[in-house]
Amino acid sequence: MKRFPRSLSNRLSVTNVVILAVGLLAAACGSLFGTYTILVGEVDATVRQDRETLVSGPLSVTALEQVCRFADAFGASDDKGFGSSGKEDPFVLLDSRGELRPTCPLIGGDDQRLSREIAGSVDDPGALADSGDLTSIAAGGHHYRAAVARLDDGSYAISTTRYDGVRNAVRKLLVMEAVFGALLLLLLAVVSSHAARRRLRPLEDMVETASAISEGDLSRRVDTSPPGGSEVEQLRDALNAMLQQVEGAMASREEAAARQRQFLADASHELRTPLATVLGYLQLYDKGILDDDEAERALTRVGAEAERMSRLVDELLALARLDQHPARDRAPVDLAALVRDAAADLRAQQPHRPVTAEAAAPAVVVGDEAQLRQVLGNLLANVRTHTPEDAACTLSAATGDGAAVLRIADTGPGMRPEDAARIFDRFFRADPGRARVAGGSGLGMSIVRAVVEAHDGEVALDTAPGAGMAVTIRLPLADARVESSV
Repeated sequence: MKRFPRSLSNRLSVTNVVILAVGLLAAACGSLFGTYTILVGEVDATVRQDRETLVSGPLSVTALEQVCRFADAFGASDDKGFGSSGKEDPFVLLDSRGELRPTCPLIGGDDQRLSREIAGSVDDPGALADSGDLTSIAAGGHHYRAAVARLDDGSYAISTTRYDGVRNAVRKLLVMEAVFGALLLLLLAVVSSHAARRRLRPLEDMVETASAISEGDLSRRVDTSPPGGSEVEQLRDALNAMLQQVEGAMASREEAAARQRQFLADASHELRTPLATVLGYLQLYDKGILDDDEAERALTRVGAEAERMSRLVDELLALARLDQHPARDRAPVDLAALVRDAAADLRAQQPHRPVTAEAAAPAVVVGDEAQLRQVLGNLLANVRTHTPEDAACTLSAATGDGAAVLRIADTGPGMRPEDAARIFDRFFRADPGRARVAGGSGLGMSIVRAVVEAHDGEVALDTAPGAGMAVTIRLPLADARVESSV
């Protein structure tokens, strides 16, 4: 058996219809009960008035029978008499034992069969006469409201008023309310279903979008038209914002994975080249192809390539440590002292190069001294490798705006803008054709940036072809770092 669709829109529509149906039912019951009570109250007022008339006068069964004989004698039996109130409502007389007494048209009708039915419907006329209560009677195919009055001689008079009109009016009102309620419920069901589907359309869009995203389409978004402020629309906007962040995170993850794959490929390539050289020379030596002089040169090349591999591995390990545990050993470090030491080392390595050190005042930061010295060493190695020996080099350390500023500038050939944009990428070389022996591994500037970022600093490059190159590093001063942590 097919179940009714349990979608949220259908359930909301059914709920609205049920609530309205209960409300309409309660209103209909109230209106029907009120109408019936009011109309029956009017009938009861007439019956009570007739009963009060009987009770207030000195009447007896004998007196009423004499009235009937008098009416028969003078031919007045066709006139509307006592108890009829201008209506065809029977008036029944009972003796003190509850036995039916004959009546005439003048005092309420001469239908003895109807009178017997009414009299038989009143079980205890004495109790009703004493209490003054009214009762409902069905007789002769009609419904009556009846009251019993005790006459002076102990007999009883039953005054009745037909209320079929009341029952018919209430029945018609019930049919009208049922038809109106059914039409109203049908209209509400249609309107509620349409409104619920329109209001919940964003939820359906969310489901479709989530399904598309689960299939790999991360660019899908929930339609934001028309704008609004309902909870569903707020959820739609929040979902779009979340999807935007998820897409960005996935893009960053893919980019990082791509960089990692490229890094592994470059590292494998860089290690494979010296390793192939070492293996080649060793195979030549093992086969005895080389003479003594060639063997000596081969061993020299093997040592150089092995040293190069060792240096490359050390740089890879340094990058890996920076990625996992940046700047582990932190202590106050004076950059001015590091600049003076680095300038002295450069003068010793290249005596003919003009070297200037501007580091008179202390510039103390909190960091790893070994890593900061490595930064200076990598930058100066870049100067030694890629600039002529007569190109001047200026090293400076200063303070300003809560930061220590380290700057190394040279007057070498400089770099093209497209090369400068990638200089901090791992394994990047500005000159692809440059020999690996003369050039570096392409990791020096990457290590510089990683160390600076690990110390919450910034590194910037200023260069142009023929205008030299200047690298500026900004690191938080020790005092500023302490104040920010308080």
